[in-house]
Amino acid sequence: MGIHETALISKSAEIEPSVEIGANVVVEDNVKIGAGVKLMPQVYICRGTEIGENTVVHVGAVIGNEPQDFSYKGAESFTKIGKNNVIREYVTIHRGTSAGSSTVIGDNNFLMVQAHVGHNCSIADNVIIANGALLAGYVTVEKGAFISGNVVFHQFCRIGSYAMIGGFTGVNKDVPPYMLVRGPSTIRGINLIGLRRAGFSRESIREVKEAYKILYLSGRSKIEALELIKKTLKSPEIAHFVAFIEASKRGICAVRFMKEEFF
Repeated sequence: MGIHETALISKSAEIEPSVEIGANVVVEDNVKIGAGVKLMPQVYICRGTEIGENTVVHVGAVIGNEPQDFSYKGAESFTKIGKNNVIREYVTIHRGTSAGSSTVIGDNNFLMVQAHVGHNCSIADNVIIANGALLAGYVTVEKGAFISGNVVFHQFCRIGSYAMIGGFTGVNKDVPPYMLVRGPSTIRGINLIGLRRAGFSRESIREVKEAYKILYLSGRSKIEALELIKKTLKSPEIAHFVAFIEASKRGICAVRFMKEEFF
């Protein structure tokens, strides 16, 4: 297909010869687009954006526009998108706020229609973000997470590896790895289907179940529960689970009916 005659491409943009660019696409200054990328009609790629190989951007998506942040004063900032991503219609991704900062999206991610990724977010690999999900600034999403439709995240929240967030959920605390959240920052169990699909071993899944019981169902304080988990469960998955919780600044999601201040 090549580059459509109606596309507006900055002379400073670096575009690999195999890139396909549709009608009425705009590519601003200092953009880098890797081999095999497809930009469908009416896509707008703003300055300072990098898009990795074989990523497909569908109709009307806007990538790298100015952040929705009152502190932004026009500093040079960036949007960095990895390889093999699918970015569907009318997705919006905003660049970083402070000078030199970036919004970063890894490889093999699927962002569905009208999802929004705010400034300075960090999305790892193999993440699915469904229709209408809204990520405020500085949200971090670890690998393999699944975010359902119309989910909203408070700024600075963290979503752990292989967690699943049910639709129409509001999240204002960190979601530990492997957990299933449905309702306002509420843990409903373990994302067992996601773990099995990702190829977790039976032993790893058993340890995740045990860690969940100790943390959420044993009646122990968070500190006591984490100490017991570290003593009794030794898989790499549990080490990451514990490290994630210990690093939390916002606090973690609670189970239903558990007092929020416990976490």
